[in-house]
Amino acid sequence: MLRFYLTILVSMPWIIYFIIKRKYIMKNKDAYPMEERYAFVKRMIVQCMRNGRIRTKAYGLENLPKEGGYVMFPNHQGKFDTLGIMYSHEKVCTVVMDEIRSKMPLADELVDLLEGCRLNKSDMRSQVKSIKTVAEEVKSGRIYIIFPEGGYYHNRNVVQDFLPGAFKAAMMAKSPIVPVALVDSYRAFGVNSLRKITTQVHYLKPLYYEDYKDMKSKEISDHVRLEIMKKINETMEAKGKKAPNKIPE
Repeated sequence: MLRFYLTILVSMPWIIYFIIKRKYIMKNKDAYPMEERYAFVKRMIVQCMRNGRIRTKAYGLENLPKEGGYVMFPNHQGKFDTLGIMYSHEKVCTVVMDEIRSKMPLADELVDLLEGCRLNKSDMRSQVKSIKTVAEEVKSGRIYIIFPEGGYYHNRNVVQDFLPGAFKAAMMAKSPIVPVALVDSYRAFGVNSLRKITTQVHYLKPLYYEDYKDMKSKEISDHVRLEIMKKINETMEAKGKKAPNKIPE
């Protein structure tokens, strides 16, 4: 957490500007197309990464669908996860976020600017409505990030169980499903160190509708989780470290 607080402190002038500019943009939405808002968010991310001595390397960008909307499903490690993906993802994308967490400083501004989805986990009817809304937006060409793990708490590079229901929006939209393996993302804001660190984002081979149309959400969930675990293990072993995930036989 030391790096997180240092990043906030050093970036405070930029953060204040970001918050003020967000209010102005939201009052004048028509003057700021989504591409311009996304570029603004990415400038904030780059500034925070620079101040926090964080570098992110992206792999598998060629796997991302060239046209249309799709949903990315990453493992969840911490506060930096969404930022690492957006930093490396050229096209405009947004995120589905727990409503309570989305009200935190900076997260609130990011969700507003990119018109993300705030998910009320305590209201099932609201959740169903949100999933349908996301599905319709993906059909129209939007790109979403959805974290299928229930949360992150000292996960590090160990992938936790996935919630099959997280895949419903993509299934309803019949959109590509892109597994995303995050490696060492937790180190950005979850380790008490100020040393330079490098996180990794691996965009894996997508599942297209033709690939999963006969699969149930649990089967899709298990497949995506397995591919992410394999990539994380492969990456860690390449660094001479022990594979953190136990692969089912």
